Amino acid sequence: MSDLFKLLLTLAIILLLLRRRWNVGYVLLASAGVVCILYLVPLKGLFDILRRTITNEITYKLLIALTSIRAFELILRQRKILEGMMDAMKGFLKNKRAVIVSMPLLIGMLPSVGGAYFSAPMVDEATKGLQMSPEEKAFANYWYRHPWEFVLPLYPGIILASAITSIELRTFIFINLPYALLMFLSGFLFLGNAKGRFISKKRDSRKGLFNFLPILLLLCLVMVTHIELHYALLLMVILMLFYYRYSLKDTLRVIRHGLSKDVIVLIVGVMLFKETLEVSGAVGRLSQFFTENQIPLLPVVFFLPFLTGVLTGITVGFVGSTFPLILSLTGPVASYFTFAFASGFVGVLLSPVHVCLILTREYFKADMLGVYRRMFPLCIGILIIAIVEFFLLE
Repeated sequence: MSDLFKLLLTLAIILLLLRRRWNVGYVLLASAGVVCILYLVPLKGLFDILRRTITNEITYKLLIALTSIRAFELILRQRKILEGMMDAMKGFLKNKRAVIVSMPLLIGMLPSVGGAYFSAPMVDEATKGLQMSPEEKAFANYWYRHPWEFVLPLYPGIILASAITSIELRTFIFINLPYALLMFLSGFLFLGNAKGRFISKKRDSRKGLFNFLPILLLLCLVMVTHIELHYALLLMVILMLFYYRYSLKDTLRVIRHGLSKDVIVLIVGVMLFKETLEVSGAVGRLSQFFTENQIPLLPVVFFLPFLTGVLTGITVGFVGSTFPLILSLTGPVASYFTFAFASGFVGVLLSPVHVCLILTREYFKADMLGVYRRMFPLCIGILIIAIVEFFLLE
């Protein structure tokens, strides 16, 4: 059985189980087991997967970040801060589409693991009273969180790409800019049920701007003082608990809300599946498959990052694992690497194991296929722009 077939079979199982409304954490745990069986991972390899999952720093960053996000969101709701933020945005922006996408765009500036779960309740608040399906809400929250990753140097993917290829960071940002602009503009096509304008008193909206202080302080902690997001979130939760004088009983209730079983299962599932792919050699063998079969260069530059992006759901995953190989085939040529970055990131956007997609789908209880129907044509648009840019830069 070829490595490509094994990975496609694993992906098909993931999609099937998600369609059957399985809890995503359990889907990824089951998929990790499938990969182990298909690749005949020995007992030593299984222990290595468990060790790497438990000791991986990202596991604990995810745990702190997602727990803190849930706790932070609960405090914002209890103190009606979210409601005040939405009233302010409705007053200043007026346009319903602009209000809905403003929150994921703002929170998307934070290079957080699973930050889509932070903006989801804000999108939910902004869409109250509108005839929008769960799939439309999920699409808005997910899609508008991600244009920044093409161009914002806060994200490690583009920094790593520049370091590996020796292409200047500002050059990478410039050649990736069309993709970010396309994501921003094209997403409005699928927000058709958010037409019209909000009616709000300007005086009330100005007063409501004070509700943005927790978010602005969080942004300052991350972007100015360079505190990692999971620590910044934890600090914000502690500060808000003290500021609003939460009792011990209420504080414990907030902690219990943050540290849920679903969060733990999700984190373990994501990390176990990621480590299983690496220990089994699945991603590495995929690269070998393309080179051994002498597939032409441009398809390799597309498929390597795209499929790795789909399988890992992480930008640094496809950059770190495929860019060194592509560099050995093409040299530091900007046209190839902007095409590779766009291809890989489209794979990340479509990945069923992408944490932001998982969390967004879970929050809105959206049908995954319905979300994909909105994303797929826009992802094709990104790839068309990437192909055009490739030949223009050649």
